[in-house]
Amino acid sequence: MNQSMNLPNDRRLPLANTAVAYAAFLIGTLCGLLQVFIRNDALTLPGWLDYYQILTAHGLLLAIVFTTFFIFAFFQAGTSKALGQFGPRVILWNWIGFWITLLGTLLIVVMVVSGQASVLYTFYAPLQAHGLFYVGLALFVIGTWVQGFALIGHYVKWRRANKGQLSPLFAFMTVATIILWVIACLGVVATVLFQFIPWAFGWTDGINVELSRSLFWYFGHPLVYFWLLPAYMAWYIVVPKLIGGKVFSDSLARLSFVLFILFSIPVGFHHQLTEPGIASFWKFLQTVLTFMVIIPSLMTAFSLFATFETRGRQLGGKGLFGWITKLPWKDVRFTSILIAMLFFIPGGAGGIINASFQMNELVHNTLWVVGHFHITVGTPVAMTFFGLTFWFIPYLTGRQFTKNLQRLAFLQIFTWSIGMLLMSTAQHMLGLLGAPRRTAYTGYAHEDALAWFEGVLSNHVTMAVGGSILFLSALLLIYIVIQLWWFAPVSDQENKMTFPMAESDVSGTPALLENWKVWIGIAFVLIALAYTIPLSEIIQHAPPGSGRFQTW
Repeated sequence: MNQSMNLPNDRRLPLANTAVAYAAFLIGTLCGLLQVFIRNDALTLPGWLDYYQILTAHGLLLAIVFTTFFIFAFFQAGTSKALGQFGPRVILWNWIGFWITLLGTLLIVVMVVSGQASVLYTFYAPLQAHGLFYVGLALFVIGTWVQGFALIGHYVKWRRANKGQLSPLFAFMTVATIILWVIACLGVVATVLFQFIPWAFGWTDGINVELSRSLFWYFGHPLVYFWLLPAYMAWYIVVPKLIGGKVFSDSLARLSFVLFILFSIPVGFHHQLTEPGIASFWKFLQTVLTFMVIIPSLMTAFSLFATFETRGRQLGGKGLFGWITKLPWKDVRFTSILIAMLFFIPGGAGGIINASFQMNELVHNTLWVVGHFHITVGTPVAMTFFGLTFWFIPYLTGRQFTKNLQRLAFLQIFTWSIGMLLMSTAQHMLGLLGAPRRTAYTGYAHEDALAWFEGVLSNHVTMAVGGSILFLSALLLIYIVIQLWWFAPVSDQENKMTFPMAESDVSGTPALLENWKVWIGIAFVLIALAYTIPLSEIIQHAPPGSGRFQTW
């Protein structure tokens, strides 16, 4: 215990964020376990607890709280290592941002637990939560902005002291991700501050539903890349170091992150293809822009596997695929992240289907979307975070990742993979057969339709089995985290422990890639082209506004 308390601020700060992240992870996975059993008619909740409370908590705690706190822990630890130790002001503002974010989180959780905010993590109007729920959302975002701007301040200070130099790749990617996050949050902040809070506290009579949803999805889609980009950072920078290699191309890595800023934000309408209040042209335009994001994703895949093959051949790999056997498969930190990458292949393919104008009609309100969400965020992102955890916490606490804990980590990774394969596959197939999402049960269908769900994989039982394995895997992960935090032996090589950052050659990298004014300007031009006219039409032709609905 004293070991953690005596650590410098540069390490205590990311540890605090990590602690909140894994507390949210544990509660969120428990809520997920309850969900699959309820849908399987194997569990009946007590009267004081509602399915939609659990569903809201599951989405918010895992998709928002766990990811955000862990990402900022990763940013803080890595930026401190890449650019030098934080000064007192950077430390102070990061702590202020952390406490504001935590306060927002607690407000949200209290409202959900008390049954006054069962609105799911999308909080679609006209469902109305308690006003404090929306205040909590606003505080959560403001807190992350404070932490983000503190990190950017540290980056700006480094740039001033190193004029004419490109920043380290980790710092560049951190700033790119924070820029994406801040621009994306403008939509959710606008709808929460100017629509939901006045409406929830009774200061206005109604709410423009279409506008609120459009502003949410302006934020909701780039949110996916706020989750993915830190995973990409690990893939680009940490994994090459773990295998003893180098970054394949510094300029390619930077360009891919710039392209994510440009093409991940003006695409929210592809989540609203079934909504009638948006003209087809604007849906089509944003669908086209959505497919542009495939380019930096393919660039990333090419760069990573080029790195793997180059290193494998350096180690003596022969033939077409001999390099694969030379990779460090016995290092769970590498293996977990590589499995996460492989899961992203079907996940990305499913995303193309979801964004396709006609095919989206088939899967939009079905469990297919839930399966897609889990195989993109619940596996590539989450498992990358698990792999980071296995070196990240020992780096911060100065403790050993013992052989016994490494064996448990392999067991945790494999059980998570099996559980996710079973659950997400079942969800995809159930969705294709018409099983709806956002509902506590599907028993209202006629007998012929219910017979469709009786296959081996197309079955709610299979989904529940996968969910159960996932929860057991989550418990094992929490055990490993606790051991690495407090009980594992203190490392006798504490001073030699480093944040693994692969070297990158910046000699051929254009300085233009770090001219943020250019890229932020282009991003806002694309956003203006994609949103100005349709949002104006939504506002000008708005109905009187919807009143309050509460179905629980």
